Amino acid sequence: MMGHACHAGPEGDMIEIMLPSLFALLDDLPGRPCEFAAGGSVFHSGDPIRNIHAVQSGTIHLVRHQDDGSILILQRAGPASILAEASLYSAQYHCDARAETAAVTWAIPRSTLRARLQQDPELAVVWARHLAREVQQARLQAEILFLKTVAARLDAWIAWHGSRPEKGHWSAVAHEIGVSPEALYREMARRRARRGPA
Repeated sequence: MMGHACHAGPEGDMIEIMLPSLFALLDDLPGRPCEFAAGGSVFHSGDPIRNIHAVQSGTIHLVRHQDDGSILILQRAGPASILAEASLYSAQYHCDARAETAAVTWAIPRSTLRARLQQDPELAVVWARHLAREVQQARLQAEILFLKTVAARLDAWIAWHGSRPEKGHWSAVAHEIGVSPEALYREMARRRARRGPA
């Protein structure tokens, strides 16, 4: 599995190249493969945390159900992603995780990973860098959710990703920015009318 690039500037990029991939290090830890069918549950809010899941294939969403019935996507974990990595430091899950597509994870016992992080300085550094990137992503999502309008949230999403969302991904993007799919479709339609096809 391959890690994600870090956008911390030249110095950060150099360190990233020198350090091994987090996922290569996790692959060396004891664990077991877990397979999930599309739509299947990986875990539920309130479940005790026994394993940390490194996604090998497919897509798994970490979601929270809102009071109005909508679903907020907190993480879209694809290949070479760690699902709900902050759960390493909790006793139970605070969100639900479901397989958006058929998916396979490498499930590492939580106790094993915690012990190895204390014993292996190299793994601890790479893990910390991964968490730092995830904090950056979480701050972006918090900023997006603070915005009042669908248009403003979509603008912030586009500014971060560098392009407008592809049509086949609109529903997932709507959940990611905390609006209904219908509201995002209307906003995309308005933009198409003003600027041409999205």
